[in-house]
Amino acid sequence: MITLRKSQDRGYADHGWLKSHHSFSFAGYHDPEHMGWGNLRVINEDRIAAGTGFGRHGHRDMEIVSYVLSGELAHRDSMGNVQSIPPGDVQRMSAGSGVMHSEFNHADNQETHFLQIWIEPDRFGIAPGYEQKTIPVEQKRGALRLVASPDGAQDSVRIHADASLYAGLFAAGERAELALDPARKAYVFLIRGALTANGQPLQAGDALLLAEENALALTDGQDAEVLVFDLAA
Repeated sequence: MITLRKSQDRGYADHGWLKSHHSFSFAGYHDPEHMGWGNLRVINEDRIAAGTGFGRHGHRDMEIVSYVLSGELAHRDSMGNVQSIPPGDVQRMSAGSGVMHSEFNHADNQETHFLQIWIEPDRFGIAPGYEQKTIPVEQKRGALRLVASPDGAQDSVRIHADASLYAGLFAAGERAELALDPARKAYVFLIRGALTANGQPLQAGDALLLAEENALALTDGQDAEVLVFDLAA
């Protein structure tokens, strides 16, 4: 089963300093048909205006992944981490038993564009944790590069969840395939450009929800950047 979710069908919130598209129900956007997919709970495409950001706030029992697309994201948390997250880095924060953090765009004249991803954990009440890795562009070119996984394989960040996240960059003539377990779910999110997934053309912001499928084939990329999730059903 393959379901297309168009970019314009996502929820949207404009707070002035923050403009956010919600793939699943979040905050003031509620859609009972889009509460998550498998154990993937949130994909927010956020744009933070220069000199603004999210003040100190708390999370609990969630695996939170940040994927920066442009600009930089300044992170500070109650574990003592003070980090800058540039494009190309993948950050994982395990909220566990509870963590406080803030995220800010300190630039004077540049917007920060990033994806905030929440994945439901496979265990609760763990000690909070933080990890950040740089994923070289050449490793994503024409391939699906593992960037988050339960065991930290292939130098990915380790998440406490039954899920794996891949990132790829595709131009004309480049293609990739990923074997899928039909007992699980998969989710394809096209960040930018154009791409065909299992015969379905996608434009920036579109998503493909897959269930009971054996494989994913990505073709016909046009300056495409994509995330692919392998998820517990």
